[in-house]
Amino acid sequence: MIEELGIAGSFVYTPRQFGDDRGTFLEWFKAEVFDEIVGHPLNLRQANLSVSSAGVLRGIHFADTPPGQAKYVACPRGAILDVVVDLRVGSPSFGHWESVVLDDVDRRCLYLSEGLGHAFLSLEDNSTVVYLCSSEYSPGREHGISPLDEQIGISWPTTGRSGQTLSYQLSSKDADAPSLKSALQSGLLPDLEGVSRYVQSLSE
Repeated sequence: MIEELGIAGSFVYTPRQFGDDRGTFLEWFKAEVFDEIVGHPLNLRQANLSVSSAGVLRGIHFADTPPGQAKYVACPRGAILDVVVDLRVGSPSFGHWESVVLDDVDRRCLYLSEGLGHAFLSLEDNSTVVYLCSSEYSPGREHGISPLDEQIGISWPTTGRSGQTLSYQLSSKDADAPSLKSALQSGLLPDLEGVSRYVQSLSE
């Protein structure tokens, strides 16, 4: 099942699972389905994996576009609240966010296109996140916005999957990241028109 989110360029894929007494099988990514929904293939350039304790908060991360960095995210172990933030200046949903729980039960996957911001909160210990990326890591063109920025106002949960109280843990880089307002004033954010032109070129 595929559900488009309220932010253009993002969707959630819930795979069909096949289980028996031996375990479970599913297809968490299928190029034919992806290409039909997005309108172009995923140009896979890097695959990342992170393991996080309960309360670890990562993001909001984004990259200069072009080429930007589209991501296809899954959580094969544990649970996270995964968040997409529209950082494209000129977008009708600029500054808005959408969230979805990714876990080892429903095994949903989240896609976010170039120009969008990404963040997640681990809801239990050893939550494992894997994501396919359309570009390789490049420190000079990758940036962050504070995940606790009040203007964006993400509703991060305070309890984990098992009911434990969460104490947010951020990297020093994420803790020192600018606000949305500061990033906008400094010209750091991607422009909707430029992002749209680049994404359109991927299907040509």
